[in-house]
Amino acid sequence: MGKKKVVLDTNIIISAFGWEGNPRKILRMILVREIELILSSHILAEVKRVLDYPKFKFNEQQKRDILSIVLRIAKLVEPKVNYDIIKEDATDNKFIDCAIEAKAEFIITGDAHLLKIKEYKCIRILTPREFLELQKE
Repeated sequence: MGKKKVVLDTNIIISAFGWEGNPRKILRMILVREIELILSSHILAEVKRVLDYPKFKFNEQQKRDILSIVLRIAKLVEPKVNYDIIKEDATDNKFIDCAIEAKAEFIITGDAHLLKIKEYKCIRILTPREFLELQKE
């Protein structure tokens, strides 16, 4: 079996580049190819939009660098099916769509709507801490 495939929620990607912590530990695992990052164009578009939020204070060069790194390390998939699992925030479904299309094992998120599901079609939905704890086992 190959590397574990993971889909990172936008908040995890932004946190990984902005601060030390568990999201950055996961980013390091991706960079050394312990795990494989899977994204879709919809997730990338959201990352690009969120990088522009003034509260994060990323300058233009940092935004370009982050997007460049993400594009270099991620495998892009285009989901053929759009699932309607999360009713409270339908935009969160893009992470499930991506994970199913890529046959990913994990969605890593801090989003309560996603975390509430826990597992869908053999895809475990975990916080960064839960994911890292699982990797120690």
